[in-house]
Amino acid sequence: MHYDEYKFKFYLNASHSIYINGVLGEEHPHTWEIIIYTIKLEEDFIIFNDVEKYVEDYIKKYQDLYINEVEPFTTLNPTLENICKFFKEKFRVLLLDAGWILLSIEISETPTRSYIIDLSREFENNYEISINKSKIMESSLIQKLDKLKKYGIKSE
Repeated sequence: MHYDEYKFKFYLNASHSIYINGVLGEEHPHTWEIIIYTIKLEEDFIIFNDVEKYVEDYIKKYQDLYINEVEPFTTLNPTLENICKFFKEKFRVLLLDAGWILLSIEISETPTRSYIIDLSREFENNYEISINKSKIMESSLIQKLDKLKKYGIKSE
C-alpha cells in the first residue's frame, strides 16, 4: 500500500534513573530525540504547526524534569522502551483527535541507541478491513436495491 507520510522531530531534555535487578541506578540526563511518522486522514491543506503544538504541549510536562517524579514513571520504570510505549499511546490519541494517524515512533536516548515502534502494518491491516467491509456493505445495498426494483418499489 502506498501513502504519503510526514515526519516530525522533537527533543526532550530530561533526566531519569532506571531500576536494574531491583536497584535504582544513578540519575542521568538525556536529550531524547523523538521522531514520529504520520499520515493525514483527509487531504486538506496541512498545517504542520498543529501537530507540532499537540506533541510539544504534551512533552512539555516532562521537559527539564526528573522523569521518575512525573506520572506514570513514578510507578513505571522509565526505560527507553517504556517511555516510547507510553508516548506512542498518548501521541496516537492526540494525533487521531486532530485527524492524523501515527505510523511509527522512534525515541533515541543517544545518537546510537533508539527504540522504534512501527504501527504501519496495523494501520494497513485496519485500512484493508475497512475497505473490505465497505465493499461488502456496498454489495449488500446493491442487492437490496435490485430486489426493490424487481418488486417495482422505487428507492430514493
